[in-house]
Amino acid sequence: MSAPSARSSRASCSRWTGLSSPPLPALLGLLDVPADASASPGQAAWEALDPPQRRRQTLDALKRLLLRESQEQALLLVFEDLHWVDAETQALLDGLVESLPTARVLLLVNYRPEFQHAWGSKTYYTQLRIDALTPESAEELLDALLGDDPPLQPLRALLIERTEGNPFFLEESVRTLAETDVLVGARGAYRLVKELPSVRVPATVHAVLAARIDRLPPDDKRLLETAAVIGKDVPFSLLLGVADLPDEELRATLTRLQAAEFLYEASLFPELEYTFKHALTHEVAYGGLLQERRRTLHARIVEAIESLYPDRLAEEVERLAHHSVRGEVWQKAVAYCRQAGQKAVERSAHRQAVAYFEEALGALRHEPETRETVELAIDLRFDLRSCLFATGAVGPIVDQMRDAEALAEGLGDRRRLARILGHMANALSVGGDNERAIEAGERALAIGAELGDVGLQVVTSVHLGQIYYTTGNYSRAIDGLRRNVASLEDQPVHQRFGMAGYPSVVSLGFLAACLAEVGDFAEGMAAGNEALRIAEGLKQPYSLALASCYAGTLYLRRGRLREAVTVLERGLGLCHAWDLPGLLPQGATALGSAYALSGRPAESLPLLEQALEQAASKGFVTRLSAVAAALSEAYLLAGRLDNAMSLAERAYELSVAHTGRGPRGWAHRLLGEMAVRREPPDLQGAETNYRQALALAEELGMRPLQAHCHLGLGRVYRKIGRLEEAQPELATAVAMLRSMGMTFWLPQAEAELAEIKS
Repeated sequence: MSAPSARSSRASCSRWTGLSSPPLPALLGLLDVPADASASPGQAAWEALDPPQRRRQTLDALKRLLLRESQEQALLLVFEDLHWVDAETQALLDGLVESLPTARVLLLVNYRPEFQHAWGSKTYYTQLRIDALTPESAEELLDALLGDDPPLQPLRALLIERTEGNPFFLEESVRTLAETDVLVGARGAYRLVKELPSVRVPATVHAVLAARIDRLPPDDKRLLETAAVIGKDVPFSLLLGVADLPDEELRATLTRLQAAEFLYEASLFPELEYTFKHALTHEVAYGGLLQERRRTLHARIVEAIESLYPDRLAEEVERLAHHSVRGEVWQKAVAYCRQAGQKAVERSAHRQAVAYFEEALGALRHEPETRETVELAIDLRFDLRSCLFATGAVGPIVDQMRDAEALAEGLGDRRRLARILGHMANALSVGGDNERAIEAGERALAIGAELGDVGLQVVTSVHLGQIYYTTGNYSRAIDGLRRNVASLEDQPVHQRFGMAGYPSVVSLGFLAACLAEVGDFAEGMAAGNEALRIAEGLKQPYSLALASCYAGTLYLRRGRLREAVTVLERGLGLCHAWDLPGLLPQGATALGSAYALSGRPAESLPLLEQALEQAASKGFVTRLSAVAAALSEAYLLAGRLDNAMSLAERAYELSVAHTGRGPRGWAHRLLGEMAVRREPPDLQGAETNYRQALALAEELGMRPLQAHCHLGLGRVYRKIGRLEEAQPELATAVAMLRSMGMTFWLPQAEAELAEIKS
């Protein structure tokens, strides 16, 4: 996406005083304007962002800039030839389209039929199809091309029939007839000088173009083919470096190609550049080359770019990658494709990056197998893994890591092997295969300890902590995360070891969430508060959002709803403001549950419904059970029992298939709640589910779940008159809730117990 001109950038930005941080730093960065942190309150946070977050903020800032202008005056925005659109402009348009219904903006775009977009279902989208010309319109075009000499009428009919009204085909056919002396004269005043039966009009526009190119003088044809290898857009300096023609002769040949309307002058500044009249012209000219000549020209173009732009190779790296692959300059292809992929990652164009990294791996297979090339093959798979993860493609990650694992074992490279296993553990867990994830993670951790590599141990411990938390093995998670926190005390606080968030914040945040599940709220709150304190000091949105989400989860589990809502609203706000999709399901689930328990169904249900949709669409399999359970309980509290029941069953099925005993325990407790609310109540089913949940809770040390189960069983026994069994259950619930400070549910339990005693 091209940046706006910086000619009056300060004035341009100052106009939008309504655009506060973070949009202002994003706009200043796009305009290459040096930012004064003291003048822009969001500058420090902007500089701490990762590339994907900067990209999202830049797109959001541009959209807000346009929408702000539309408040001053109606806007007409025109984007042409979207079939050639780059990923960044496409992302800007996709975001802008969502805001059009309430803005004074008319967006006009044009594109060829093969272009795909997701706007067709919008009620405010109208498509005007540009079909081939009607016979009447084709006649008007031929009036301009041929003229109105009566003897031309049979030819006009033949052209309209053969071209089916395609204006480009018509134009090229008339030009062909003039070049082959079937027609004489000038445009708009031609005369037919051959008998119509002898006139041959090629059957396709491809054939017309191929025939026209073949009739060019050899030097002209050779230059046109060379230009086609460069690309649709052809810088003069690059063409000069490849064409083996003196400057004056090259310019004369280009003038002839322009006169024949194969090429147009596209721009004069900052350098002279030509473009093909039509993409089809470029395609036919390129397709006419023999494979060996194509390969030779692509290789020469790589050398020419390197010679012409030695100080701008980073700007030209995509072009270098393209030509080096097609020129079979394999060593350069590996390097340039990897650089192009890394450049795409910086602007969060992950799908493009995947294509570049895959091309780099393909090129590397042509190089001799040495230790260096095998190491590079592993490192390229690390690059590819990050991009695949960002696109939600978990399956290919596992495949790539398995290939990398074999390569690392062949080298005996333990350090790389540990990294591979850590990445594999993360991917397997996200995909719901927790057993193999734990196996891979434990192997990675053991190798990290063997090597004494702190970074490997820290990162792997975080991955394992997440997996153990997801599966309900809280004691293992707590032990590992405590060790992580202790080991990080000797590390610089800004050390990240390649993680998205700061390890100290992530470790403390997950530790707080795990401690909440076992009811150790005192240590959990200390860990959560420390995570928030560190994150505040570091001013990194991801870490602050994560700390807020997990501290809020702890408050929620304890039943301190006011504090939970406050912290979680902040965390979710950061997720939206700084584009942190990986944290959204966790934050939205916790906040939705807090709203539901606070009696705010109008806020709770839409939030949880959206969280469930996001978790499913992004492939967060291990989060699905928790989100479904939270939405089910919210439906239950809102009186929508049918919706609640179906989701409770789904939450249970997901916990069995993809998570572990901890989430399964909460799912059983939820099914028990559903059974009590049925009409008529299924009290036996309720007792069975509460007992199953309680057994899991006791085995895993989940004291808050135990308290809820005792409360639920006490209510069931009281309903069916088994008061001698109800009293100890309720007394246990009261004691546990009081000892853990879970005061939200304590009055309910005390009231139930008092009713029995009275």
